[in-house]
Amino acid sequence: MPESQDEPLTWRTSTYTDTTSCVEWARPTAGVLVRDTKCRERARVAITRSAWTGFVDWAKTTTI
Repeated sequence: MPESQDEPLTWRTSTYTDTTSCVEWARPTAGVLVRDTKCRERARVAITRSAWTGFVDWAKTTTI
């Protein structure tokens, strides 16, 4: 799921983020890309939308 000139990515962070110790995500046409906010130039992890939705649902209800 590489970024193309036809599809610029909009990277987002959680509204609950108050530090730079988190991840950002973008939603290309297929799937979701995730990257580290501290190392934006490094690799991006591509995951399916259903996996991302499952993670977000888990994060909303789980305290670590």
